[in-house]
Amino acid sequence: MIIGITGGIASGKTTVSNTLQGLGATVIDADIIAHQVLEKGEKGWEKVINVFGKKILKDNGQINRNYLGNIVFNDREKLNILEDITHPLIIKKIKEEIQRSLANKTNGKPIFLDAPLLYETGLDRLVDEVWVIYIDREKQIKRVQQRDNLTREQAKKRIDAQLSLDRKKDMADIAIYNIDKIDNLKRKIKNLWQLYNK
Repeated sequence: MIIGITGGIASGKTTVSNTLQGLGATVIDADIIAHQVLEKGEKGWEKVINVFGKKILKDNGQINRNYLGNIVFNDREKLNILEDITHPLIIKKIKEEIQRSLANKTNGKPIFLDAPLLYETGLDRLVDEVWVIYIDREKQIKRVQQRDNLTREQAKKRIDAQLSLDRKKDMADIAIYNIDKIDNLKRKIKNLWQLYNK
């Protein structure tokens, strides 16, 4: 069984994935793969530089993700261009990771795919079930501001570039409300893990 984990920026997906890994689950992290396809020398790195120019590079030749983010989150057309470049490469790598994980026997335990853009990229078609982690919008805005050192307006733009949490929640098989303390979220995940591994 493959379970997709999604939500919005700063909704608590990382905590969920880390908790699951701590319990012995196999977790494929789309964010890590997204970083890999933009590593210096990779095909995605080359294509992005060809479109956006060398001004997006740091001194060491790596892409300055904050600088690139400020460009694309202020211009929907440029965000679409970036996604057209990166999403096919990310999806290809995710499919390879899923096949690799399925080939390694998981003793019937579910494999998890942590993907912020699970629905937006059609990755939900690769999973049997979806868990959505969601929080209140105001709390989400504040978390993004603090985590990424952004203005309120910048945080909102990044949040609004994704499908709304309300939509994701409605589409999910299981919706997990990350309302308060981190320990409560971890407890919910541990309970679900036990339920799926009886």
